[in-house]
Amino acid sequence: MAKLDKDTFSMILNTIDKLEKERVTPEKRREMDKIGEFPHDLIRFMLSPEVALHLIFIPEEYGGLGAGPTEVAKISERMARMDLAVATSFLGICLGMDPLRVGATREQKERYIKRIAEEGLIVAYGVTEPNAGSNVQAIQTKAERINDGRGQVVSYRLNGQKQFITNGGVADLYTILANTPEGPSFFVVERNTPGLNPGRHEDKHGIRASDTCPISIEDVIVPRENLIGEVEGQGLKQANQVFGYTRLMVASLGIGAASSALQKAIDYSKVRVQFGSPLSHKQGYTHKLLVPHAVRLEAARAFVEEVAQRIEETNTDLQVEGSVAKYFSTEAADMAANDSIQAFGGYGYMREYEVEKIKRDVKILTIYEGTSEIQRNIISVFRMREAVRTKGGFYGAMAAEAQDLGEELLGSQISLAFEALNEAIFEIRRQKLSSSQYILFLLADMATPLEVSLSFAKKVKAERDLTRPKEYMEASSRLMTLEALEKLLLNTMRIGIYDTPVGKLLDQVQIPRLMKSAIQDMDSVAKELVK
Repeated sequence: MAKLDKDTFSMILNTIDKLEKERVTPEKRREMDKIGEFPHDLIRFMLSPEVALHLIFIPEEYGGLGAGPTEVAKISERMARMDLAVATSFLGICLGMDPLRVGATREQKERYIKRIAEEGLIVAYGVTEPNAGSNVQAIQTKAERINDGRGQVVSYRLNGQKQFITNGGVADLYTILANTPEGPSFFVVERNTPGLNPGRHEDKHGIRASDTCPISIEDVIVPRENLIGEVEGQGLKQANQVFGYTRLMVASLGIGAASSALQKAIDYSKVRVQFGSPLSHKQGYTHKLLVPHAVRLEAARAFVEEVAQRIEETNTDLQVEGSVAKYFSTEAADMAANDSIQAFGGYGYMREYEVEKIKRDVKILTIYEGTSEIQRNIISVFRMREAVRTKGGFYGAMAAEAQDLGEELLGSQISLAFEALNEAIFEIRRQKLSSSQYILFLLADMATPLEVSLSFAKKVKAERDLTRPKEYMEASSRLMTLEALEKLLLNTMRIGIYDTPVGKLLDQVQIPRLMKSAIQDMDSVAKELVK
């Protein structure tokens, strides 16, 4: 995939900085949240030729900037640090355009993607339905063929209901998934097409300035040329092609929003004095409310960066890796935002300090683009399948990678943990436990932090794009690894397989010894955070 040059990328980040300073101030964010209405003027300004931030997502050949996944992830993170509702509206445009990007004919791309670039169109992705949320295959919207006198398909009649559609009430263009005789297919539907009726703007818990509404589709007639790809039955394939990419972007939104909340808590800790000293001097504050979240968000960022780089290098959508990224990052974001309220005490409960707003905002990230429960199911099922297919080679390769990390980054411990995870997968199969969804969830909770900790340690080892001193990053990496090891140990006990060869491998990991140095690492991380 294409990548931006450094000057263009810096220009985009500077544009978002300026936008936040001038138009998305704290006062404006609180106002948008209170009113709970889509900020038309702001979004139209961001789509205007003067700013044109939507060009980030659009390939160069259709008039865009052609940003690659790495840049889009970083830009998504930065935009979410500004405001998650605004960032969601923009990611919604990208998501709505994705069926065209991956499935449209050349002529359709020329017609629609160029229009999105040139006219700054708002796009909505119409998939979710009242009875079909994360289960895309359960959609009930129908697309009936309309033939001419010679029996040739000339158009389609669409009927159905869509629910929770981002940008649904304000979009200029919709990509609607509907069942044709040959299976689910995407259609392009223009705003104001007769029978396309957006419902009322939902009064939401969070991201209140992002437009979300149902859409009623009643005898909507679209020409055959609006069938994306002009072949029926390609819709699920087209949706699946972008899940890894879009879920990676949602992970980035979580990192950005939670980083904003965490930074507010850090800043507050330096000025709030309790019992004679600032909160930043108290371990009960730093080690509970700051350090664990700083570690997880840094680890999440490392994993997103690695997956984005792999997508760029292979031009392959990494669906399971996207699920790992989304699950870990959004759950980490939710916890970080929650503890940021606690960090402010009573003030955290007040709208003025914004952390309660961020907490309300980030909750949706564990729900949209596939709930955390859906991600856990995907991770466990597909990782188990891959382990069996490769006869243990998949995680065996990760165990070998970890050996090169060295003891400073607990390489041998990570390697042993991957061997134990491998053994756990085969033990679950031997005992025929994989039919239990709860056990599969526990397996996902073993695999996810371990994969993330490996990516984090590799980034620190390579000293790649380190945002803080190496000593801080090494301490953070060790803490992330310890958390992954503890989860692995605990869940093997919960599943009931610790008294098998899995436990013998985990005994070699020496978790109690690693715990002895954890507080020292937490001290190092805390010192850097509040300096």
